[in-house]
Amino acid sequence: MKFKSFLLALVFLAPSLSAQEFKPPADDDSEPSSIRVGLTGFSSRVGVDFKGANQLISSIAFDVADLYSSRVRVRPSGEIGVGGGIDTYVASLDVMYRFTEDSERAVPYIGFGLGLFGHPGCGPATDCPKVWPQFSLGFELNFRPGINWLLEYRGEDALRRHRFFIGLATRRGG
Repeated sequence: MKFKSFLLALVFLAPSLSAQEFKPPADDDSEPSSIRVGLTGFSSRVGVDFKGANQLISSIAFDVADLYSSRVRVRPSGEIGVGGGIDTYVASLDVMYRFTEDSERAVPYIGFGLGLFGHPGCGPATDCPKVWPQFSLGFELNFRPGINWLLEYRGEDALRRHRFFIGLATRRGG
């Protein structure tokens, strides 16, 4: 009789004696609350410049910082243009806004920045080197986890130069 009373008491007291519900710790991959510096992506691109005598352009870019969100990135890049009678060089620093997260199938983006333009023999020229305001519009399509195809339009020199690129980009988080 004592055993049955003990079991009955356990049944009624079980909800109040149950173990605490386990709550896992928050992920470290949550949205950053400030500036986070580190290499989050790399891209290599080839393209064409349609200003005057067309040039073939080779370019690389690095995503080096997130600004208060994983969608807002700082991206320095370098471009070398050959052909059309004179080689050109552009070093750029852009702020890019990505409309979706890196893990999505398609990632459209827009960017604004400044570029430093030069060419061989730039020193004696009065208008060289020049600082160009720049605009970027593009998208990436997932090719494999962490690797995307990219297609990008860059309006340089306050939209007086038009460059179109195609390339591959690596991204974190695949």
